[in-house]
Amino acid sequence: MKKSMKTIALMTLAAVLMTGCSSGNTSGESQAATTAKAESMAAADTESSAAAADTVSGSYTIGIGQFAVHGSLDNCREGFLEGLAEEGFKEGENLTILYENAQADPGLAAQIATNFAGQNADLICAIATPIAQSAYSVGRKNDIPVIYTAVTAPIEAELANADGTPVGEVTGTSDKLPVEQQLDMIRKILPDAMKIGIMYTTSEVNSAATLAEYKEKASEYGFEIVESGVSSTADIPLAADNILEQVDCLNNLTDNTVVSSLPLILSKANAKNIPVFGSEIEQVKIGCLAAMGLDYVDLGKQTGHMAARVLKGEAKASEMNFEVIEEAAFYGNEKVAETLGITFPDSLKDSAKELFTEITQ
Repeated sequence: MKKSMKTIALMTLAAVLMTGCSSGNTSGESQAATTAKAESMAAADTESSAAAADTVSGSYTIGIGQFAVHGSLDNCREGFLEGLAEEGFKEGENLTILYENAQADPGLAAQIATNFAGQNADLICAIATPIAQSAYSVGRKNDIPVIYTAVTAPIEAELANADGTPVGEVTGTSDKLPVEQQLDMIRKILPDAMKIGIMYTTSEVNSAATLAEYKEKASEYGFEIVESGVSSTADIPLAADNILEQVDCLNNLTDNTVVSSLPLILSKANAKNIPVFGSEIEQVKIGCLAAMGLDYVDLGKQTGHMAARVLKGEAKASEMNFEVIEEAAFYGNEKVAETLGITFPDSLKDSAKELFTEITQ
């Protein structure tokens, strides 16, 4: 949810006042000094936001195409709008947003990108690999820059060259998974596990690239990867049943088709008391045991800042290499752990960015 400059200023004021109180600041003179400092900080925040808005002239239209409905991609979209707002591009003021979701249908993804071109979008934001590929194909023909996010493997998706430079007027942010950190986490939580199951969509190049990395690294942590490829959500029930008979745990990628069916997969895994590891925070919230994951709101914000540079004429998309969030954090669901009879090691709990005590749907 976007906040007004006044709201942000008031929040800053309140935060600083609370800080002053918690440090034992009780004298009138000290409180006055704290209040003055808070007011100064709030004013600075307001001026900063106003300055960003002043750098934007004219009005713009952005088409946001999202490949599927699931939490991490929703968070990317939210963060993208927040990043744009921080740069002075505000929906309803100087920015019109066209939003469409492809419902994990590649054909619809191509149609969405074409629709954006027909509505004279100044820029297309593509959320996830399949729609980023479609958007670039359309954007290249219609002279529309494309900024993508949640694209795990931009090079393999042919959106970037081997050195990271864009193949055209297209760039953005990658949600490349921290594979080795994930494997290390699984080993710490399941010291006796041998086989990790990974379901993936065979047509998603991002999933194929990540699976290859898991297979390359797994033996270093004493694991064997058991893979199961699917073509659509219709394949998932049978694929889940089959793979759950062969493995000690499941590990999710950022595969759009598989993640959109995660509640079904979790239900089947829970019936067999088999842990399912996620790849980001939203998957842990809804029932995965744990993840070394990324904050997709932050990823979206980073993408919004990149889009703002293009809209302001500070740089072309073709002049900016794609960017990757380097930091991954541990997220765990203690309710799931309790149900499975698993205890998180203290080393993970102590470093956790967030631990959840319930399962949200």
